[in-house]
Amino acid sequence: MDAPIVIVGAGIAGLATALAVAPARVLLLNRGSGQGKPASAMAQGGIAAAMGIGDEPRAHAHDTLVAGAFHNDAAVVNWLCAQAPATIGWLERQGVAFDRDADGRLQLGREGGHGVARIVHSGGDATGEMLMRALRERAKAAAHVTWRDGVDVDALLLRGEAARGVRVRDVGGTACEIPARAVVLATGGIGALFARTSNPPGADGAGLALGMAAGARARDLEFVQFHPTALDVPAAHCLPLITEALRGAGARLIDAQGRYLMDGVDARGDLAPRDIVSRAVWRAQHEGRQALLDAREVAGDWSRRFPTVLAACLAHGVDPRREPIPVTPAAHFHMGGLAVDLNGNTSVPGLHAVGEVACNGVHGANRLASNSLLEGVACGRRLGAALAMREAPAARGAARWVERGPTLSGAALERLHQRLWDAAGPVRDGARLHAAWLACRDELGDAWQSRLAMVLLAAARDRPASLGAHWRQDAAALAVPGRIARGA
Repeated sequence: MDAPIVIVGAGIAGLATALAVAPARVLLLNRGSGQGKPASAMAQGGIAAAMGIGDEPRAHAHDTLVAGAFHNDAAVVNWLCAQAPATIGWLERQGVAFDRDADGRLQLGREGGHGVARIVHSGGDATGEMLMRALRERAKAAAHVTWRDGVDVDALLLRGEAARGVRVRDVGGTACEIPARAVVLATGGIGALFARTSNPPGADGAGLALGMAAGARARDLEFVQFHPTALDVPAAHCLPLITEALRGAGARLIDAQGRYLMDGVDARGDLAPRDIVSRAVWRAQHEGRQALLDAREVAGDWSRRFPTVLAACLAHGVDPRREPIPVTPAAHFHMGGLAVDLNGNTSVPGLHAVGEVACNGVHGANRLASNSLLEGVACGRRLGAALAMREAPAARGAARWVERGPTLSGAALERLHQRLWDAAGPVRDGARLHAAWLACRDELGDAWQSRLAMVLLAAARDRPASLGAHWRQDAAALAVPGRIARGA
């Protein structure tokens, strides 16, 4: 029997790819046990799609380019925004029920960076969970998909220069080698490498590190988006997200004295792109002021509109309907990743990447709100369809295993998290970036997390001007009106 297509990661991008590969055989490997939530399931904002009266894909594309500081690949942006309405239709056919009004029209919300309301939701602020539930059920019922939980892929098999298999270890450490017709990395982002993140612990860059170890080219690694409103839980690593849709519904950022944090910062106020809002919150905190989100005037039934936020706040002793929510920026999304074309091909034959681990240029220097689920589904479907029709690339030469490398844990990993947060957070400068790079090199050894952190820190250090989410306080902001860089 021919080897299967191996997909590493069971988030939204991996699931969309697996479903689109049919009828080709798929082995879907999930690092988690099936109990914890991947980042996709935690997405609250929704999916951006130009489906409202008077809206159109080119307006969606314009907002995406502006948010990305025109560092985006314009062709990819135009393709993705044009695909958005059809992506919503495909998801509905998979069983996703999007929120509609009494007349059956989609309820469209507005988030930061969007000129109009175009955010499609399912279950209020539980969109990611609703999508994951529907696609997971489809994948587990699909005859061409085999699902395996609780395994970590720590090595790739290269035959000549082509990827031809993976090595997995289960929770007990037992290794198993699996041949593959092709390997797809759909392992998510790197947020959990930072001391404060809205991502789950598994979003630690493991897939990115593995792909780079195999020789796959990476791009734009310095561009990390920080969400401005995670719940500020003292000493916690992975923080509950406070959806941007609250600000779209009228919530305002204030300090403890009730002063509006965004006044005088940006004409778009609380709905400015995330990098601008995150820096305003960061600066308030570093001036000794507490940052709060005042959502007491948000109308409607919170248990229906914002059930996830309500439950998270109440679990930490905050009732957002009656008191402001303490918030903090948190590492949220990686615009950089393994460099891929629009069909998910990396520079290594037979190795593909999709979703947050990949970088096709669509997000530029700063992702527009609610474009991540859209990218995961649309690009996953495109990659899956291409793999279903494609012959495996020729693999000649000796076989060799490429390992991700040793792993940091405990106090050493916590030190790495803090160094990245302090040096490569929402506000950066060259001296701190270089000092953190030296510390990772000299103190943390050859673990894959320290090697990945060093590459990220070096990319940020070596870009001296500010651009999008990469903000250097020791350099003036780079003005790039109308310029589109394709990022080699």
